[in-house]
Amino acid sequence: MAIGLIAAGGSAGCTTPTPPDAALQRLLDANKLTADLLVQFTKAGDAANRAVMADTDETSVAFAREAEQATQTVDKDSAALRPLLIALQYSNELRLLDEFDQRFAEYRKLDRSVLDLAVENTNLKAQRLSFGPAQESADALQNSLDALVPAAQADTWRVKALAAAAVAAVREIQALQAPHIAESDDAAMTRIEARMTAAERVARDQLRMLAGLVAPASRTQLTAVSTALDQFMARNAEIIALSRRNTNVRSLALSLGQKRMLTATCEDSLHALQDALGKRGFSATR
Repeated sequence: MAIGLIAAGGSAGCTTPTPPDAALQRLLDANKLTADLLVQFTKAGDAANRAVMADTDETSVAFAREAEQATQTVDKDSAALRPLLIALQYSNELRLLDEFDQRFAEYRKLDRSVLDLAVENTNLKAQRLSFGPAQESADALQNSLDALVPAAQADTWRVKALAAAAVAAVREIQALQAPHIAESDDAAMTRIEARMTAAERVARDQLRMLAGLVAPASRTQLTAVSTALDQFMARNAEIIALSRRNTNVRSLALSLGQKRMLTATCEDSLHALQDALGKRGFSATR
């Protein structure tokens, strides 16, 4: 009796009824595929989120690859589910699958953009430059300034003051790197860069004034200071360029905003499809 109801319910308006056993198997397969669709979609989303949050290029790429694999499985499951629903003549379920496919196409397009940004890791690379090579150049500059010897005893405190001002200007630029890396607004980044440029001018002005106050033996140290400042500013320019790309910040913003909403709509379609198929099974076993 139960199997007969499945055949009748699934073949309304069809001149050739589906054999009861075949209809039952198709319904079971459809339920399994729908469940796997939801699992794979969730896996794809989780892996993509881990790619965005990864702290190395290697892990970011690995998670992006995992997300893509799960996404491909979603496509395969959807493609396998469609002929089952057509054979069962489940028009409502087909409509829900169409709805999911349309939403998933939008999701996948956005997800590709998010992952492409995430694996670039420009903010992370900028941060590493700031804490690594830029820090080393700034420290080298300070060490060389500390070793300067004034040409005259009377100039000792003036040399110390100029050296301290130069170090303070460089440290100010260092302090501005972190907010620049974290900033998402172009205008705000431009303002930070203007402050960096002003601080660089201060540092170079101090070095020019120091040139006439240090002993001949300190000329080599003064040259080392100038070289360290040039190296530091070169690293700073790299940091700014990477920070301007803002791929980590942009990928995170997309994940928490537009992608989050698309994820919810896709999940709604899949849950509705699961519920609809579940009701078919319930009516068939009454």
